[in-house]
Amino acid sequence: MSTTSTGRDAEDAAGQYLVKLGYAVLAQNWRTRWCEIDIIAKKANTIYFVEVKYRKTHSWGDGLDAITPKKLQQMRFAAEMWVQEHTWSEDYRLVAISATGIPPTVVSLLEID
Repeated sequence: MSTTSTGRDAEDAAGQYLVKLGYAVLAQNWRTRWCEIDIIAKKANTIYFVEVKYRKTHSWGDGLDAITPKKLQQMRFAAEMWVQEHTWSEDYRLVAISATGIPPTVVSLLEID
């Protein structure tokens, strides 16, 4: 199994997890020339920009450990691009989801903002 397909499986698991929590998934793998967002979801009047981090096992730490200051800056940039493109004037937040295992299952969700 390639890392790309494993990553997609983790994103699919995260999307299903969000739906079970009452979110509506608006897009997966939203991309521009400059940035990407793994999942864009909505709950009530808030848009959630979700970064999915996958680890095969916890031996290298939780996937959330990969949310570095640089990654956080990239997430903010991508969210701002989407907000401008869609003229969104309501609340939005950044979220990270960690998934692990084969097949991937969500182990944690962290609201960043």
